[in-house]
Amino acid sequence: MFLNRVLAAAAAAVIASVPVAMPALAQQSPQAGTEYAPTMLVLDASGSMLAADPGGGTKMDAAKNAVRSFVTAAPDNAKVGLSAYGTGTGNSDAEKAAGCQDVQILHPAETIDKPALTAATDRIVPRGYTPIGASLRAAAAALPQEGPRSIVLVSDGLDTCAPPDPCDVARELSAQANEIVMHAIGFGVDDASRAQLTCIAQSTGGTYTDAADGATLGQVLPRVSAVALRSYAPVGLPLTGAPGWREAPVAGPGQYLDVVGQKKTQYYAVDVPDGATAYFSGTVSFPRGNGDASTSNNRLDLRVYGAEGQDCHSLESELATRSIDGVALTVSSAWRGAAEADSGSASRDNCRGGGRYYFALEWAHISDGAPAQLPIELNIGVEPAVTDPGPAAVTQPVEFTAPMTPVVPVVGGGSFNVAADLPGTGRYTDTVQRGEFVFYRVKVDWGQGLAYRVRFGNSSEEGSEYTSNIATSLYNPYRAELDSDTNSYAGTEKTLPSNDPALATAPIRYRNREERGAVADQAVAGWHYIAVKLSPTIHSTRAVAPVPIELEVAVTGEPEPGPQYADGDAAGEATFGENSKQVAPGDAVAQAGETADSEVSPLVWVALAGAVVVAVAAFAGALLLARRRKH
Repeated sequence: MFLNRVLAAAAAAVIASVPVAMPALAQQSPQAGTEYAPTMLVLDASGSMLAADPGGGTKMDAAKNAVRSFVTAAPDNAKVGLSAYGTGTGNSDAEKAAGCQDVQILHPAETIDKPALTAATDRIVPRGYTPIGASLRAAAAALPQEGPRSIVLVSDGLDTCAPPDPCDVARELSAQANEIVMHAIGFGVDDASRAQLTCIAQSTGGTYTDAADGATLGQVLPRVSAVALRSYAPVGLPLTGAPGWREAPVAGPGQYLDVVGQKKTQYYAVDVPDGATAYFSGTVSFPRGNGDASTSNNRLDLRVYGAEGQDCHSLESELATRSIDGVALTVSSAWRGAAEADSGSASRDNCRGGGRYYFALEWAHISDGAPAQLPIELNIGVEPAVTDPGPAAVTQPVEFTAPMTPVVPVVGGGSFNVAADLPGTGRYTDTVQRGEFVFYRVKVDWGQGLAYRVRFGNSSEEGSEYTSNIATSLYNPYRAELDSDTNSYAGTEKTLPSNDPALATAPIRYRNREERGAVADQAVAGWHYIAVKLSPTIHSTRAVAPVPIELEVAVTGEPEPGPQYADGDAAGEATFGENSKQVAPGDAVAQAGETADSEVSPLVWVALAGAVVVAVAAFAGALLLARRRKH
């Protein structure tokens, strides 16, 4: 991947300390309000929407149902507005002048109020003309005037009011601010309408999707809208790190939010029982911007300290290049010092056995133009001591066999917290915008291995002008990066990894942690995360069409019994990510242990569902040469 991971060894146990002030993240960070791209839904309410839908009712009934489905599934802190055209006049010749100005903003693009948005949708009565061009201008004016923004247009026909031509309007708005992306859905349209809507979408780097009937629209609209909203949204319980270990706040297993400043070390304390393993990670998502990507490098360092602030000589360091692309960077530690026996040396034993350990995070290398501070997602887990670690370690990765199953469409999430579930072996398709990092998760049981590859399909735009960096990374349940690959993409089909059949793990066994190298991090069963990245083009500043991708995923091997823990539990179903999945982004009091999944982990894992280190591998010079990094 795009992260260069430096692992500076480990001694034994961990300890560090931090103060306990817990201000709400939203009060400290200007980034908290921009977690999702503000989005306007634009609905066609012209007279033609009174036509019958093949599934029953009218087209308008079907459109309203589709909006309700989207609203129900939308993240609680998404910024979603609603507008419609054709509601205020009829469609007679005498009413055309007024009808072609008939665009209503029914709900502003503010933090989503689901009941209000649904009620506004229900009040729409279709009657009039189809002023698509005017509606796009009105929707754009109702959105914030800077930063990533999206418009999702649903129309059943051509603009009946041009000029202005809606495709010209789309080009005009894109030229004024190329961070606005328009997605169009053609609801039972003819060829001419399809061509017009496709032009609107492609002129801004958005997607065009056909919906032949209401049932299809009900599936398509939530999916397209989710793509429009997709961005990294940090979540967790507020927690403030301290400048020294003595004042460190003591945190139990869970997912937390803090704010990290430039080159300021922050300490957090974790009580680790004798024989247990502690897991700690920090994730930062960097804002997208303009500038020299070659100097946009950021690094997070994570150190472990033991009793009396003893340096345990354990350093984990992660570097993200091209951070200006909006990459997410994660550093993580699996601290096993509490499972080591005393040595008889007082200083050495401060990092051994059970006790209070301290994890110190630092934003150590800062890119040009970086904000003074950013939100950071913290994940803490404690795994009990084992009485039986289970089968011997396996150091060789599983072999990849390409699945032959039917292709299933999915919508990746904008962060670990909302990663799309992939139900095991299969082929999955998605559409990725330039500048997006998309996350998926796969359940891997004890004794099983995971292998996958990503195919970037052909784009409608090809050539060096449209070159982007592509990358993918695989993460374990506590967000340690297991493997990655990166390459350049200029619009023609390309597969990652470039030089191997797939990125793959060994069968997951507890005793893998006893080995050296990458397999040591392949020792926890549960949700594993796949990140896919498509950077903005490196030469062109205008909007570019999205790219279809296909994930080929294989979960290999039969589940086997996991380790036996000292408390008598078996970790057959233990995971990190399932415990924080569906924590509402932006909900500062949401505890990561509250989960939509019914299984209860026998481990005291934090809900480690977080942000993929979707850091991009650097382009050295103009085009990035394919390179591969293995741990």
